[in-house]
Amino acid sequence: MSAARLESAPVLSTPDTHILDECKPKVDTRTLSKLSDEQLYITYEIQRTVKEIRAGKWRRIALQFPDEMLPDATRVYKELGRRLRDERATARAQSLGSGNGRDALHSLESNMSEVSINDTDLAKDVEEKLYILGDTSYGACCVDEIAAEHVDADVVVHYGRACLSPTARMPVIYVFTTRPLSISDAVEAFRATYPDLSTKVILMADLPYQFHLSSLQSALQAAGYTNTFPTTVIHDPSAPLPNRALPAAFPTDLSALQSSSLFHLGQPPTALLLALHSRLHSLHIHDGAHTPPTTTATSSAPALKRRYALLTRVASAGTLGIVVTAPSQRGTGAQLARVRRAVAAAGKKSYAMAVGKINAAKLANFADVAAWVAVGCWESSLVEEGPDRFFAPVVTAWEAEVALMGDGRRVWDGRWAWDGNGDEVGGGVERDSAHEEHGPNEQGVDGDESAPPEFDLRSGRYVSFSRPMRNTMNDSGDANGEGGQASSATALVKRPDMDVAQVGGVVSPAAEFLRSKRTWQGLGSDFDVAEREGALVEEGRSGIARGYTVGDDESKH
Repeated sequence: MSAARLESAPVLSTPDTHILDECKPKVDTRTLSKLSDEQLYITYEIQRTVKEIRAGKWRRIALQFPDEMLPDATRVYKELGRRLRDERATARAQSLGSGNGRDALHSLESNMSEVSINDTDLAKDVEEKLYILGDTSYGACCVDEIAAEHVDADVVVHYGRACLSPTARMPVIYVFTTRPLSISDAVEAFRATYPDLSTKVILMADLPYQFHLSSLQSALQAAGYTNTFPTTVIHDPSAPLPNRALPAAFPTDLSALQSSSLFHLGQPPTALLLALHSRLHSLHIHDGAHTPPTTTATSSAPALKRRYALLTRVASAGTLGIVVTAPSQRGTGAQLARVRRAVAAAGKKSYAMAVGKINAAKLANFADVAAWVAVGCWESSLVEEGPDRFFAPVVTAWEAEVALMGDGRRVWDGRWAWDGNGDEVGGGVERDSAHEEHGPNEQGVDGDESAPPEFDLRSGRYVSFSRPMRNTMNDSGDANGEGGQASSATALVKRPDMDVAQVGGVVSPAAEFLRSKRTWQGLGSDFDVAEREGALVEEGRSGIARGYTVGDDESKH
């Protein structure tokens, strides 16, 4: 059979007669909610959420869902709205008294003269407005106060697992969305892991499984275990057990944890694994999401080795970018200021910026940045390389402070820590006091030429630009222009070869990178604009791409 001949050109655009037709996209059934009404009510804790909203008297509520829970967002929105309307109707009926019909109407008319605009009962009848935050600006574990402020929300309802970092301004209702767990399977896995009934074991769970801890402890006590200690949720990532309160039988320090084991329900984030690695005797993870459930002993030693390898690359970097992962989190400002002080004290240059959700493509736009420091959330600040490799290492604020110490004073005993309160670095690391005593212009040695050479510990190569801010700012005076005429704050000074560019009399690694290494410096950089004549301005096309007009011609193209 011969192929059909094409007698006319194919239609590549929508005909004019169908411009206003509604386009109905195909619905992917795999993204639809699979929970029944009862499961939805229990999983998203509708009753508790409605109760807290009514108790807080909040009128504008933002609902924040992670990407994997967005298929349930509309159903949760409708169910919350229906329950809130029922609560308002119940409260209104109670305020009118037990009578109905004419008695209720007479009671309402008689009391209207005594009602003010600030009356509490009247405020209860105001309809609540619900808003779904379709996309979070930063990590899903953090409360997106910025997106909530766009709708002038009074409170955020955060669904899914959370980092529990303290927020700066807005109250939060956390709904961890309880996941199912087989207690019998967990008990069998516990018995296989700890055959000795007297073993001291701390019970901890990922937030969606936190509800099952009390049932698990009861089942373990029935099985003969006498030293099991469940933990409770607190909002303190810097606690000995991050975001968990130690059982009453344990002292407040970390010494008692060294001889204890931990049985964890659910897969914990990488940051939690690194924090628990050096604080406990052993760590076993029971993952009930697998079929069948798995229980494995976990060691974070390989991950810590990878983190230390990144740390050595940061030590030889001359220009560091500080990227904010949670700008609305309480303590981010103090943490940012602490990192900038440490970078300046080490004689390096830092640039602070916010790019939203971190990925390799965004950070690759800043080729002059040799290393990145993530500031903000204690979970999302720990960036693990996935399929997309980052061109420059990304470390946490605590890791950056360790890297910025001198080679002779950098001591790391294997512990990994996080601190978002603006305090100085801790966790078994000594600060380099030489960085505190000498600023960028006050050398501890006889000038920059007498400083010892620095090498990249990863490649073994000599690094000539590891401390760009330790160079002499001005041959005739300091950075402020004393002893000479101060330069303009916006002037870019091109120095001779073998020297660095300055902006306002201050060494600028970014300007030097622009001058010496960037092959493309923007539109118009390859010709003299003054010698060129501009083109005439012409009226272009208007309308939409599938039905536009040209000039005065009313016919659509």
